[in-house]
Amino acid sequence: MDFQLSEEQRLMIETASRVGAEFGPDYWREQDAKKSFPTEAWAGICESGLGGVSLPEEYGGSGLGMLDMALVVEALSAAGGGSTLAQLFMINPIFGGVALAKFGSKAQKDAMLPALIQGKLNFCMALTEPNAGSNSLEIRTFAHADGQGWRLKGQKIWITGVPDAQKMLVVARTTRLEEAGRRTAGISLFLIDVDREGLSHQPIEKVGTNTLASSTVYFDDVRIEPDELIGTLDGGWHQLLDVLNTERIVTTAGLVGAGSLAIRLAVDYAKDRKVFGDKPVAAYQGVQFPLAQAHAELQCARLMNLKAASLCDTGLPYGSEANIAKLIAAQAASHAIERSMQAMGGMGYAKEYHVERLWRDARLFRFAPVSEEMVLNFIAMHDLGMPKSY
Repeated sequence: MDFQLSEEQRLMIETASRVGAEFGPDYWREQDAKKSFPTEAWAGICESGLGGVSLPEEYGGSGLGMLDMALVVEALSAAGGGSTLAQLFMINPIFGGVALAKFGSKAQKDAMLPALIQGKLNFCMALTEPNAGSNSLEIRTFAHADGQGWRLKGQKIWITGVPDAQKMLVVARTTRLEEAGRRTAGISLFLIDVDREGLSHQPIEKVGTNTLASSTVYFDDVRIEPDELIGTLDGGWHQLLDVLNTERIVTTAGLVGAGSLAIRLAVDYAKDRKVFGDKPVAAYQGVQFPLAQAHAELQCARLMNLKAASLCDTGLPYGSEANIAKLIAAQAASHAIERSMQAMGGMGYAKEYHVERLWRDARLFRFAPVSEEMVLNFIAMHDLGMPKSY
């Protein structure tokens, strides 16, 4: 095992840190308050070439891998964006980029990948349903054949980035569950326009991640054209897993960056804060030990995530590693941010000092994009060989 980063990777991290600092904590606090999509930040990320780091060179990307994307997301998140910055990479390079690069036709790639990489085309993915939740095989949104295309009916919930997206990756059944034979059969992926007759959405008011809207989406007899199918008809389940597992890697990188940012803010504050005499509170073990513990936990999550990304890039199975990394990172980031807030006392609760935003945003990732309980189910069954419990 070689833990050394290449010179190219070190330069890439430096670039990501520099771009991230241009859109630092103050920028993200303002966007959060306005509940506004971080248009300027995403444009800056794409202009620097970071948005297409793992996408094909022939379309303007760098042609690198998930390991490189994880390093970029971690550095950008640590510079100011926190865990919510990772969602920009989820919706575009993952939901749009992975789906197109791996399963799209040449015409689809030609039409959309250059615009995605340039930051001119935003994506979202419609997967979760009100009555299915984490049980994605129970989705009921259905696309029935209509001539050479399909008509889509159903409902999705907690869909990220819909108002600011132009394209939506829709996960739907094309063979009903009762007729599919296998639960994993009969699912297809479609990449359609968000602005389309019969497609409507409404926002969900929420606690954090306010820079990207969450929406309920309704499909009322939405027309899908033949060239909007991604990959294989009825064979979308395993294609979807490639999207979801890479999403785990990006999520974890954002959480590691968010936890690291919170610790840095707390350490800087504690070094300056003096309460009892001339000794800063950073000198107290009661402040040091929790932050040191949180740092240690984040580093372990980081290494597991980089292992998952490296396995992904070499074509080896990485589902267990990606899930374990996400589980530990979500817990470690929550711990790091909570202890950072505690170290800062009342100012940790003030918007001016940024940690409260990191706290609100990171809480989401204890149960999304996959809950801790479902990760533990996966580990018990796939890694420990235990019987299915649900």
